[in-house]
Formats: sequence, C-alpha cells, structure tokens
Amino acid sequence: MTKTCLNCERTEQEIPLLNLNYRDETLLICPRCLPLLIHKPEKLVNKIPGIENLKGLDPSHEH
Repeated sequence: MTKTCLNCERTEQEIPLLNLNYRDETLLICPRCLPLLIHKPEKLVNKIPGIENLKGLDPSHEH
C-alpha cells in the first residue's frame, strides 16, 4: 500500500509524511498540509472521518 498525504495525496517518496492519530485510526499528512489541519480543519471534512464533530469547528466555513 502506498502511503500518501490525506489531503494532497503526495506519496512518502515525494514528501515527508507525519502520522496523525484520530479515533483509533492512523492517517498521514505532509508538512505542507499540516497548517490546513491546524487553522482550517473544516476544509478536511471529507478527508478525515468524524472531524466535523470537533469542538469549535465552524461549519459555515466548510469547503
């Protein structure tokens, strides 16, 4: 299985990937997409199952 960033889908052969553990699942994200997770997690609603339930998430800013 090829390891890819959950957002941009670049592989570990193209860019370093970081492990992200959430809801008993391990996901991968690259350093370029990490700020999106930190500052605009609503943009990842379709890519991280259950992230829409995060406290403080503003649903009016989706997509």
